[in-house]
Amino acid sequence: MRHGKANYKLGRLTQHRWAMFRNMLVALFRHERITTTEAKAKAVRGLADQMVTLAKRENLHAKRQVLAMVPDETVVKKLFDTIAARFSDRNGGYTRIIHAGTRPGDRASMVVLELVDRPEAPKEKAKKDAKAEKTPKADKADKGEAAAGARKGRKKKAAAAAG
Repeated sequence: MRHGKANYKLGRLTQHRWAMFRNMLVALFRHERITTTEAKAKAVRGLADQMVTLAKRENLHAKRQVLAMVPDETVVKKLFDTIAARFSDRNGGYTRIIHAGTRPGDRASMVVLELVDRPEAPKEKAKKDAKAEKTPKADKADKGEAAAGARKGRKKKAAAAAG
């Protein structure tokens, strides 16, 4: 019986589950945001918060404990240098879960697991700026009837020139 055993099994063997958690922690701290299922995100959230808390201690023992769970040394360096410094005045709650719809294949509930106070990436800023600069005429030219008509016109001109 499983009385009082309130951890996530996720339908996996223990070794597979812990390997998956390690991989997800590496990806989360490397990219500071990952998209995964809701159950996996809820299972990893506590471990991620625990790793940030250990990184805030900044001693050798804490670094070895984090390395046991996050097996990528460059990610651990980033965790201790930048991420722990960012959360120095926060006492927990380092991650957030944002619902992102469902997965098309099996309708699993998908979420975005990200670090709180994440600086906006340059790519995201560039996308926002590019969307703001586009005019409505440029949007119509990129897609829709105008673009389809332009392609048909080119085909007709090419056929007329060849024939």
